[in-house]
Amino acid sequence: MLEAAARKSLVEAYHRVCDLGLTDLSSGNLSVRYQDGMLVSPTGATRETIREDSLVYVTLDGQWATEQRPSSEWQLHTRVYRESLNANAVVHTHSDYCVAVACHCRALPPFHYMVGVFGGHDVPCVPYSTFGSDKLAEDVAEALKTRSACLMGNHGATARGGDLAQAVMFAHRLEISCRHYILARALGEPRLLTAEEMEAFHKRIGMRAYGT
Repeated sequence: MLEAAARKSLVEAYHRVCDLGLTDLSSGNLSVRYQDGMLVSPTGATRETIREDSLVYVTLDGQWATEQRPSSEWQLHTRVYRESLNANAVVHTHSDYCVAVACHCRALPPFHYMVGVFGGHDVPCVPYSTFGSDKLAEDVAEALKTRSACLMGNHGATARGGDLAQAVMFAHRLEISCRHYILARALGEPRLLTAEEMEAFHKRIGMRAYGT
């Protein structure tokens, strides 16, 4: 992909994430793999301020050459790209229902078969670490080796995909699933699917890790 096209696609994806209500103000960040590094949204970006020329090119060892600083979570993005070679886009959000579940520091359990689309029997929640830290980047990248999305304790969520459209879809799907889970728990603890039932789901869709 040419750089101009990559920049255009990233800005469009950022707008899409905002329009879906997955991020407010400057709480989210997106990136796309480009050449030997990535293009990432700048620190403090909002739907109104993000521009193609404000995106920052960052190498996978954390170098950039512009005065514009990348998102404070740039380490998270580079770590995912280094450890998941089939990840070509990363979306980090503070979407409402993901945050609500993540603030209980609990995995999203198999209360519904669609939990399986993220690649396993649940969606893990990594422990809380300070935003922008090496530890948070390490934990998220480890979780995303076997899942296309994860929750982040007392923080939010991160999704990855083969392209920007897929990464945005997973971020959106996780928000929907967390909303369904919270609604289901309003009536009490929902029945969880068994390991055998989840395995049958994975066999039905024909892949163990959808989108990974």
